[in-house]
Amino acid sequence: MPDSNPSRQRRDVRYEAGERPPLPMTAGLGIQYALICIASIILTPTVMITVAGGSEEYLSWAVFAALVVSGITTAIQARRVGRIGAGYILVMGSTSAFLAVSVTAIEQGGPAMLATLIIASALVQFVLGARMALLRRIFTPTVAGTVLILIPVTLAPMIVRKLAEVPVDASPLAGPVTALVTLLVMVLIPLRFTGAARLWAPATGIVAGGLTAGLGFGIYDLAAVREAAWIGLPAIAHPGVDLSFRPEFWALLPSFVIVTLVGAMDTLGDSIAIQRVSWRRPRAIDFRSIQGAISADGVGNLLSGLAGTVPNTTYGMSISVAELTGVASRAIGIAVGVVFVALAFLPKFVTLIVAMPGPVVAAYFVVIVALIFVFGMKILLQDGLDHRKGLIVGVAFWIGFAFQLDWIYPEYWQGAWGELLGNGMTVGGITVILLTLFGELTGGRRSRLKTRLTAETWAEVDAFLVKFAARRGWGGKMEMRLRAVGEETMQILTRGERGGAGQAGRRLLLLAHGDGGAADLEFIATTDQTNLEDQLAMLGEGAAKVPDEAETPLRLLRHHASSIRHQQYHDIDILAIRVGRRRDA
Repeated sequence: MPDSNPSRQRRDVRYEAGERPPLPMTAGLGIQYALICIASIILTPTVMITVAGGSEEYLSWAVFAALVVSGITTAIQARRVGRIGAGYILVMGSTSAFLAVSVTAIEQGGPAMLATLIIASALVQFVLGARMALLRRIFTPTVAGTVLILIPVTLAPMIVRKLAEVPVDASPLAGPVTALVTLLVMVLIPLRFTGAARLWAPATGIVAGGLTAGLGFGIYDLAAVREAAWIGLPAIAHPGVDLSFRPEFWALLPSFVIVTLVGAMDTLGDSIAIQRVSWRRPRAIDFRSIQGAISADGVGNLLSGLAGTVPNTTYGMSISVAELTGVASRAIGIAVGVVFVALAFLPKFVTLIVAMPGPVVAAYFVVIVALIFVFGMKILLQDGLDHRKGLIVGVAFWIGFAFQLDWIYPEYWQGAWGELLGNGMTVGGITVILLTLFGELTGGRRSRLKTRLTAETWAEVDAFLVKFAARRGWGGKMEMRLRAVGEETMQILTRGERGGAGQAGRRLLLLAHGDGGAADLEFIATTDQTNLEDQLAMLGEGAAKVPDEAETPLRLLRHHASSIRHQQYHDIDILAIRVGRRRDA
């Protein structure tokens, strides 16, 4: 349940998701986000195409298309178009998760077959976004938190390489001093100052590092920047789409599907994390926003495939910057999208960012991955780490960490699968999903009740809960608690009815499962737009904020239930209620 204690509210959020900051701040932060993310967007297709032996024309086109697609999808994530988009700042950009399988696809079938595989992966994301409610036992906060804490593990080798990325004739102090200056500025400013200084801490750190590298040690090479044009377009080198569906396509398709699932988990974690930092008052997780974020990922992959460039995904660094600056307005996301598209037509500015020395980039990522790790831990702790979840998270994290460092029989993992399983986030994500599925499949059969959702069906629900308690061998007091929870929940779900009029089409699925001395109930139905967790949080702030007719059932439900989770998806709501057994039950 969201925490309603005013003392625990986030006072450092200057602008919530629904608020609009001044135009200069919006434009400034839009540029700042873009400057921070643009190198990753450009370097991923560059590495992919150069390693696979692609042409210079195709490389220029792919980089241009990646920037345009990233700008469009970032704006969609912020603005939300129908059911597509998160409605939060989720910066989209080229993903390195597809790098290994994409190189293999280009080598075996060319850029056209790669485009077809990317389009196929987009269709998988659309299915995940639309049917997320059915997959709720797999895509859980436990999975999301585990993936988030593994992101720093995955990025660690890149950060280490970037720290040492200096010219051979440079001073031995060039790399360490440049990285230290960047790191100190990014960390000390938000620790010491608030307001405008805090807003610009990431950008200030990058500028300070760049000046140190260029003026102090001469390792910031601006020759390529001077040669680049101010405004320009690449030669059109669109690879097309290969619809021959050769054996190579079917051989690579499973790898693309697996990476797509891992990318969806990454988006799930990012979506939960950005919701946590975008509001002053803690709110229940909006799973409709997560569905929209995954669907927007699908749009990004679809556009990437059609445009002939590398797939994209959400960047966790946008969450860290929102946390660091305290500005979470969705207007910033739209501004970032506009800047990405504009920069696609400005080669000189793009080259200026790409030429940033490695130690500056590495120091920046040290701060970013540290905050991502903390966010992952927060999500795990807020979801509740019992002995089962703790075991799953611990084992998945260690296995992901070990595979990332090639500690587990590396001689058996070669080729494309070796590259895929060399990614700690991929292996850890698959592990946590498999362990979660094992727990679900071996957790015993759930009792089910399917009925109409009307006030008159309360007697049917009551009889079902009595029978369930008797089958578990629970005493009378535990049975009464279950019946009380069922009664108050049905009152909340059917509030506003008058004799069942107009409710004939509404259905209810009630699932009941025993866990030792506790009962887990799931009420699956279509309800109104109000989140029950948020209403329960309001009770602690004064009854005036909750309608009088709803207050009594809410208070009684909170009294009898051990925990309440309200997961709102498109067209369906799920109330997950745990009823613990008291000593006198």
